[in-house]
Amino acid sequence: MVIKKTSNDDSKTWAFLGVFLSVIGFIIVLLTKKDDQYAMYYAKHGLIIFVAWLILSLIGRIPAVGWFIYVIGGIGLLVLWVMAFIAALSGEKKKFLILTDLAEKINL
Repeated sequence: MVIKKTSNDDSKTWAFLGVFLSVIGFIIVLLTKKDDQYAMYYAKHGLIIFVAWLILSLIGRIPAVGWFIYVIGGIGLLVLWVMAFIAALSGEKKKFLILTDLAEKINL
């Protein structure tokens, strides 16, 4: 689902870095482009993906079942991460199931 279209190449670059570099990208965008709504939109997505990866890593420590969940969840997060940074380069604010809802709850 497309929310809004933007054409600023600088915003696209910062949005890509925000989601691609995960928590580091979020911090960089927060410190340099806090007023850029498009870049912050995708930087928040990168932060949520990072937190999900941490939670998944903890679950992966559970013997047998945790490893299975870790592998399946890891593949899902990898696909979601790739989709997010491709969407960041598209110039459109795209909505991802659950991920966008969580990212929009971050108020800075």
